[in-house]
Amino acid sequence: MKTLRQTERILRILYPIWALVGMFSLMYVPSQVVVPGDAAATAAQIASRELLFRAGIVGSLATQILFLFAVWYLYQFFEHTSKGPARVMVMLACVSVPIAMLNELAKFAALGQLDDPEQLLFFLGLNGHGITIASIFWGLWLFPLGYLIYHSGYFPKLIGVAVWIGGIGYTLGSLTDILLPDQKTLLTVFETMTFGEIVWLLWLTIRGAKWPKAEVSTEA
Repeated sequence: MKTLRQTERILRILYPIWALVGMFSLMYVPSQVVVPGDAAATAAQIASRELLFRAGIVGSLATQILFLFAVWYLYQFFEHTSKGPARVMVMLACVSVPIAMLNELAKFAALGQLDDPEQLLFFLGLNGHGITIASIFWGLWLFPLGYLIYHSGYFPKLIGVAVWIGGIGYTLGSLTDILLPDQKTLLTVFETMTFGEIVWLLWLTIRGAKWPKAEVSTEA
């Protein structure tokens, strides 16, 4: 027997690790090596900090592996709330993983173009488009997750609503980036909405679930 409390403890450790590794690879590394609008400077930065760039690739792959484990434990936690939405959550989340992992090939290709800055920038742009595609599913999986949070009774309903808002931000932001890439203001609005997922992350990590007096347990 594995209690829901044990599953929640694992999630409270695993979820922030996943988020931190993801922020390292998706935000920190690009901020250190990419010089917007300057292909030559970007190539020079990557050449001088190649180990960091490669660490970003490893971080991106590790993020997806950690994500799979996080989704599995979320399924274990929420399957008794509603098994159907829990299964949809897993399905949508898992679709994003091969997209995101294969997308790292563009970074490997970029490393082979350090002497051709324009071509290097092309492959980095290709990687960015791959992230846009993966982000569609990063948004869609949040809708069943938000439903489960909302109806579980273990978390405030507003947290579920925040996750829905995050899902809207990711999904519509990705579609806008594909259809209307020049609409920077709209893209900024949708990007801001994705912080709804951060609200869930912080609540889960800091506060955790609200438990009934009786211990709740389920089979592993």
